[in-house]
Amino acid sequence: MGTFRDRAAIAGVGYTPFSKNSGVSTLTLAIDAILAALDDAGLTVDDVDALATHRVGDSTPPWVVAPALGVGEVSWYLDQFGGGSVSHSVIAQAAMAVAAGVAETVVCYRAINARSEFRMGGTGRGPAPLFDVQYQAPYGYFAPPQQFAMYARAHMIKYGTTHEQLGQVAVGQRSNAVKNPRALKRDPITLDDYLESRWIAEPLRLLDCCLETDGACAVVITSAGRARDLPNTPVLISGAAWGGGDSFFSGGGTDFTVTEAARIAPRLYAMAGVGPDDIDVAEIYDCFTYSVIVQLEDYGFCAKGEGGPYVESGAIRMDGALPVNTHGGFLSEGYVHGINHIAEAVSQLRGTAGDRQVPGAEVALSTAQPGYVLAGTSALILRADR
Repeated sequence: MGTFRDRAAIAGVGYTPFSKNSGVSTLTLAIDAILAALDDAGLTVDDVDALATHRVGDSTPPWVVAPALGVGEVSWYLDQFGGGSVSHSVIAQAAMAVAAGVAETVVCYRAINARSEFRMGGTGRGPAPLFDVQYQAPYGYFAPPQQFAMYARAHMIKYGTTHEQLGQVAVGQRSNAVKNPRALKRDPITLDDYLESRWIAEPLRLLDCCLETDGACAVVITSAGRARDLPNTPVLISGAAWGGGDSFFSGGGTDFTVTEAARIAPRLYAMAGVGPDDIDVAEIYDCFTYSVIVQLEDYGFCAKGEGGPYVESGAIRMDGALPVNTHGGFLSEGYVHGINHIAEAVSQLRGTAGDRQVPGAEVALSTAQPGYVLAGTSALILRADR
């Protein structure tokens, strides 16, 4: 995979508004986000020859989007099954397509009515056709908060991670969202507010959980050389890794405090030619507060078991050693299953994030769901090309 390092770049990003009820179809959301991303890149629909997305039966595939968008011919497409775990591999595979010359302009998108229509772990429909489900369904073990609660509890038991440390993630990210006009939640919260929020699945409270959201986000990927001729600072895709193996649901994993992120991290850093100390800003998949803590460990920012104290020290705040989820993350901005993390990283590296800008940000890490639900994960290292 190292052969496509810095050969493709993100040239544009686009969003729809994030809401509890979009009032439109996922197709409309996808089109709106794609057009916004193309406009940001200084391109038009006529420039698009490839489309990529990921979904779990909750969105609109490329072969529906292409004619609705007005794309005459698609030379390459990707319609990958999976939720947040595969979100960053979609971008990476698009970069590979550009580097290989099979596509010139790829638009990657995620469109979802996750609040008003298809709620993750929701009832009223049959279980997903995955073999793991047979080990969960008899026990009523369906919803993501139930699943992540077990992993968070394992970390607490093994390392003494506290509720207050989980709360620092929620409080810190909300303070970032206050400065983000896109964010669904912009009212500041305190640690007391966090501790007083109701239980969802112990040890997870309401404010530990991401916001199920209606919305879409898109990014435009083209060659690095071409991106340099477009209006924005190109953001190079310097590192990409994805993979997995063990399924925690079916007994493959033995230590629930270590995720698949720990497996792919060495490949990710090796491809980009950097290490944890070189990362200026990190957009870490925060479906729950605990997923931030465990990934800080597994991507090497602190030792295993020290994620809680690392967060408590203030290290992930905007003025800390590693600003994390500068837009408020899925906990406060909105949950678009991974791609809005990538778009925020692009804004930071361009230097266009406004009041939430990290001074001098040159290298960013953006990560996917770390592999607890789907037995795999993905991540990117992005670099400003100035």
